[in-house]
Amino acid sequence: MTDWTFNGTWPFEPKWFDSDDGRMHYIDEGPRDGQPVVMAHGNPTWGYLYRNFVSPLTEAGYRVIIPDHLGFGRSDKPDQADLYTIRHHSARFEALLESLDLSGATVVSQDWGGPISLRWATRHPERVRSLFILNTFAHRPPGKVKLPVPIRLFRTRGVGELMVKGAHFFVRGFLFRAGIKHTDRLTKDIKQAYSSPHPSWASRTSILVFPREIPSGSGGEVADLLAEIETGLETHFREKPVKIMWAMKDIAFTPEILDGLWLRTFPDAEVERLADAGHYLQEDAHERIVPALIGFLER
Repeated sequence: MTDWTFNGTWPFEPKWFDSDDGRMHYIDEGPRDGQPVVMAHGNPTWGYLYRNFVSPLTEAGYRVIIPDHLGFGRSDKPDQADLYTIRHHSARFEALLESLDLSGATVVSQDWGGPISLRWATRHPERVRSLFILNTFAHRPPGKVKLPVPIRLFRTRGVGELMVKGAHFFVRGFLFRAGIKHTDRLTKDIKQAYSSPHPSWASRTSILVFPREIPSGSGGEVADLLAEIETGLETHFREKPVKIMWAMKDIAFTPEILDGLWLRTFPDAEVERLADAGHYLQEDAHERIVPALIGFLER
């Protein structure tokens, strides 16, 4: 049986939400009347990615809510690819958060957690007071997207299944290697925490769908969804507090995305560039991100 605390590194009480597609796990820590801080993970991680954020925030009086998307972490993992589109993820995320009836929330988003959580924020701006953006995306691509070779392989039928669902390459190759600069931090417990949620071929379907959802250009369903979110951000959040912390060694979300897209949407945002952090900057730089987040919330 899996020890879901991973030797005490994830000591939080599990909570559950019954979505139309399966049961979702989340944590809800800190005082009920504290200002909510909602954190959204991407691929192939889960709420564990934010483990170093929870105690400092709750000790400072904030309420911390971290869902696991369906197919990740402790949430159910149906072997149905159509359940893992971005529209489905964002609809379930919205349903879970709406069940909590939040107000005055700050949204912390990274990777695919960006479009998933920011769609909720733009559809319910009255519930959200500020945004804290880590390396992510929420814009219609301005043109053809140049996809790296591994992503093109993941998107190739048959090859992608063998690499992601068979070899577990997205975790072993990207999360444990290319996605983190300080891989010496990855202890046995941390690696176990990221490996345990997806022990089999069938349980990895959700991981494979994400790279296949990346828009290849400015058209298509996902690009249209991103454009909808982008418009909502410009409409509802330009006058609200926004802070961006950006890992400059991210091979997926490069500095050009920060300068060319995010700072076009939020020209007055606070920006902090992390010179030696990679894609999973919560692992590489939590010592800098957490104090910056608390300072941002206090301001």
